Amino acid sequence: MPSPTDIRPPFSLETATAKVRLAEDAWNSRDPVRVSLAYSENSEWRNRDQFVQGRANIRQFLSHKWENELDYRLAKSLWSFSDNRIAVRFQYEYHDDKDQWFRAYGNELWEFDEEGLMKRREASINNVLIHSHERKFHWPAPGPRPSDDAGIDTVR
Repeated sequence: MPSPTDIRPPFSLETATAKVRLAEDAWNSRDPVRVSLAYSENSEWRNRDQFVQGRANIRQFLSHKWENELDYRLAKSLWSFSDNRIAVRFQYEYHDDKDQWFRAYGNELWEFDEEGLMKRREASINNVLIHSHERKFHWPAPGPRPSDDAGIDTVR
């Protein structure tokens, strides 16, 4: 499996698409250590109304996230890219400890350093309450989205 630094800027369509899929697979592992290795030591995040700085704080943020967002499954899609930036749209589903399901819709802006580590991430995310029968993502979790699953190729 490629590491976060195996794909470095400047990006092409092929490498930007691969970078997005690597990120999706890492997040679907729900392993805060694995995910955090894609970010620079001093990475800066805006996640909704929270501001997080540094790899250690990112790990802590993700640990807390996945303690509360149960059965988390995520699909990402490349929106746009340039030399060292990638824009992504995504959807993820999870439930809380009361078994209420949610689908989150969002967009991320990523900026990378020359080593291929993300130095800046800005995420805008909206949650929608859903019933369990409205779920779209059913692959075994934690784990990557199957290659034959279309993800979010259409707006729903």
